[in-house]
Amino acid sequence: MTYYGGQELARSFRTVRGNTIQIAEEIPEDKYGFRATDETRTVEKLLTHIVLLNAFGKQMHAVEKRTTVEGFDFGTLMQKVGAEEGKSRTKAEVLDLLKTTGEEWATYLEGLSDEFLAEPIAQMPGSEPAIKTRFEMLLSPKEHEMHHRGQLMLIERMLGIVPHLTRQMQERMAAMQAKNS
Repeated sequence: MTYYGGQELARSFRTVRGNTIQIAEEIPEDKYGFRATDETRTVEKLLTHIVLLNAFGKQMHAVEKRTTVEGFDFGTLMQKVGAEEGKSRTKAEVLDLLKTTGEEWATYLEGLSDEFLAEPIAQMPGSEPAIKTRFEMLLSPKEHEMHHRGQLMLIERMLGIVPHLTRQMQERMAAMQAKNS
């Protein structure tokens, strides 16, 4: 018996994606071309990158249902992802992609059985660990999105926007202080 299965993966992914969508909505469209430095993605490209994070997991687990990473065609996948990320999109298009691809991925996750999530997946020779479970691998896109969401929250601050998660925490703290006064 596990305590964290497909339903929980889907719920936690929806929470993360919902927070990403709120950030994407709060950043004005005229700031979607902003980049912190020349070496970083613009807001639009970073959000598009987030949209495409599930491409590997989808191909690996949903389409091919592989039990080893060895032999996976990363080159072709990366070319497709790169071409998609390179397309110019409006804020409305990016938001639509965040919503639709996020819900498609969450729906896929919530349908996974504990047995499927527990399957061992051999990693590339020399990798540590040499074997991961599907669960570990399917958790990665959410973690990767959270990493990029942190970048987006820093960008919000650079643009003079207080991130919604910070505002929510401040409201909770103020309510607690008022209650204790």
